[in-house]
This record gives sequence, C-alpha cells and structure tokens, in this order.
Amino acid sequence: MRWGPSGELSTVLWIGGAQWSGKSTVAWLLSRRFGLTAYHYDFHDARGHYDRALAQAARYPHRHAWQTLQAHDPDTTWVRPSPREMAEHSKRSHAERFGMVLDDLRALSSGRPLVAEGWGLRPELVAPLLADPRQAVFLVPTEGFRQRQLRELPRAAKVSAAVSDPERAQANRLERDRLLADDVVDRAGEHGLRVIEVDGRLSVGGLTTVVADHFSPWLT
Repeated sequence: MRWGPSGELSTVLWIGGAQWSGKSTVAWLLSRRFGLTAYHYDFHDARGHYDRALAQAARYPHRHAWQTLQAHDPDTTWVRPSPREMAEHSKRSHAERFGMVLDDLRALSSGRPLVAEGWGLRPELVAPLLADPRQAVFLVPTEGFRQRQLRELPRAAKVSAAVSDPERAQANRLERDRLLADDVVDRAGEHGLRVIEVDGRLSVGGLTTVVADHFSPWLT
C-alpha cells in the first residue's frame, strides 16, 4: 500500500455518509467481491476508540469529556442538548477520532486494497488524503428510506442509553442525524466528492454495484 507525501494512507477507498444508509453492508460486500480489507468505523470505535479516549484525555479532550458525562448522566448527551448542539458535538468528535482511524488503518496496511466505511469519515477529513476524488463516496438516505430503516432496524428505533425521556432522546437523535446528513452533502459538494442518495429502490447488491463502478479504477 502506498503512502502519500504527508505520510498518510493514499490508496484507501472511503465510504462515508449518514446513519442507516447501508455503508457497512456495502463495504462488506465489496470486500468479498474484490478481496479488499474492510475497515468498519463503528466496530473499531466500540472496541478501541472509547478506551483510547478515556486513557488519553489530553489527546482527545472533547471525546474524553463526552464519554465521562455520558457515563454519569446520559441525559446530557441525548435529552438536554438541542439537535443542532448534538450535531456540532458529533462533528468535533469525528474530527478528534479521525486520528484514531488513521492509526487503525496504518495497522491494517497490507498487500490488499483497503475500504474504510463509517459516518465519522466526513468529506472535509477525507479530502486532504485523496489522490483522486473517486477514492471517496458518501451515502445519504432519503427521508423515506430513513423511516423504513427506523421501522426495520431495532437498533435504529430508540436510543439505547437509560435516559429520563426516551421519546425526546430519539427525536433529538433523528433531527441530529438529518442535520449531519445535510452537512455531509454540503461538505462533499465543496470538495467535489460524490454523494449517492439511497432511496431503497436498489437492492443492497445493486447499491454495491454502483459503488463498485465508482471505485472501478482501484478494483481491477
């Protein structure tokens, strides 16, 4: 795997975007079809990033503070902030955690191409690492598809934390996710990166084929 002039990985294929848009499944299918190594953002966050942020408060101050508050009072994360405040927090957290992502990707470096997926792989973070704009794509669901995912995915239907007002927490999360999805579209446009709107008309296999076509120069 090549390294860019700044020392960052320069041949990673990136799939970012919004929650519940099929990023993980598409990356997994691509890895099976084309022999790629797949990096799943949420998997690594749950199993490593959380502990790194707790252990290294000076390096990850925003993430560390959020985790400490969340552990003692989940309402400070899900109930009391406005959705816009939650969205701004998510963007700051993603920026901090992107350094962890790069560390993870370096550790996964091998002879196989690598595809990385996750909602924290935001356009403004990924863009400086790209040798070609086609190395990144961002999946964003339509409102109709988002509602379908909420009905069909148990983990999407409610906030898992023990909060005082579950309905408000879920409403806040949904509006936060809409704001972040809109922001992804705007930032991708600023950097000349492609956004694919996911409306459910394509099967997940069909969506994977569209993404594979976008990445085709690196999938031979």
